[in-house]
Amino acid sequence: MATAFDIVTFDVPSPDASARFWCEALGLAVVEREDGGRWLCLADSDGQRRIGLQRGAARPGGVHLDLRCAPHEFDEEVARLQRLGATLVGPARHEAYGSIANLLDPDGYAFDLCSYP
Repeated sequence: MATAFDIVTFDVPSPDASARFWCEALGLAVVEREDGGRWLCLADSDGQRRIGLQRGAARPGGVHLDLRCAPHEFDEEVARLQRLGATLVGPARHEAYGSIANLLDPDGYAFDLCSYP
């Protein structure tokens, strides 16, 4: 299977403020900052990605999984997940940092498929 678990992402109104909290609480460091600070990734001292912070409305259940696949597998993985019952929320985005597809599982829970060069 080409898709693998990547990171747990919190949807938060202020990624920088949340990053300060989680970095201090867990001894993590910001290792990625994308989309003008809309997306931050926190990693441990070994460089292992642990928490993603994405600007969005804070709400109960405002946590989603990020899955990853190789860039050359992205389109087929989106299609495969849809065949399994996932719903694509909008068109996949192809940004400088990679490709992102926002999806819902069959029960309506959000998750993203990400592919980084």
